[in-house]
Amino acid sequence: MNALAAELAAAIEHILGTSVLGRLVAPLRTARHRPSHRPSGSLRLPGGAEGDLERLGEWLAARGVGLVEVAGPQDFSWPGHWIAVTDTGRALVMFGSPSGALTTELRDGETIQSGFVLAQHDLDLERQMGRARGTVSSIVVAPRTAGPAHEVDRCRAIAGRGLDGDRYATAGGTFAAVGRLGQDLTLIDESALDAAALSAVEARRNIVTRGIDLDVLVGRRFTIGAVVCQGERRAEPCAHLQRLTKPGVLRALVHRGGIRADVISGGQIIVGDDVVPADAISV
Repeated sequence: MNALAAELAAAIEHILGTSVLGRLVAPLRTARHRPSHRPSGSLRLPGGAEGDLERLGEWLAARGVGLVEVAGPQDFSWPGHWIAVTDTGRALVMFGSPSGALTTELRDGETIQSGFVLAQHDLDLERQMGRARGTVSSIVVAPRTAGPAHEVDRCRAIAGRGLDGDRYATAGGTFAAVGRLGQDLTLIDESALDAAALSAVEARRNIVTRGIDLDVLVGRRFTIGAVVCQGERRAEPCAHLQRLTKPGVLRALVHRGGIRADVISGGQIIVGDDVVPADAISV
């Protein structure tokens, strides 16, 4: 792992009190052979390797949190934990207002170049969500980037790739990139589409569901019929989706844009299939 990414991961470990490094040293998945593309929102730090930093960002996203850069880090004060990155490539855990270093002190002549606060995507994300079962109400594929999408009654999900005939399964999606997690499938609840006045085809999410709170699947395995998937992170709306649809979509789908998932074990997905967390199947 790149030295700066390792420093940043160690600082996050200190704040969260959980292992980060051990889950990030596994090699990137290379089976997709997708073209390199830096997604918007990726961490940008001096000297950092893109792959390592993106994996770190994805690990955080799967837990509903992210790193938010602060302005004026040299004078930043925060009555809580934050991370300072120095000109020597070290990541220090800071705390307090005014702030001081917790894990190690600044060295003589060393300066803070950037700072980050670890923030939840949704302050209510850790609520107990009761809707843990649902069904597939629509299946959508789009063969080309920004090209027309259409609904199908059934479609084959291919492990490590996505839906047969969809642009991400053929490495043609707008945000396709080698080794990124959560590129095989996107899921969204039909109530979110109703609220945004979007059809399933307009939304361009692969699977539209009914009756399940999709947030409960982030960081967990789940099944769609006989297909086994891994929920990776939220699929928050972006300016690209709004450009393809209409003004106001971005605002309407904040924290309601569904989730991104990977296909672990493939098979047919059919409209009407159950969508269930793997650890709830026997309940």
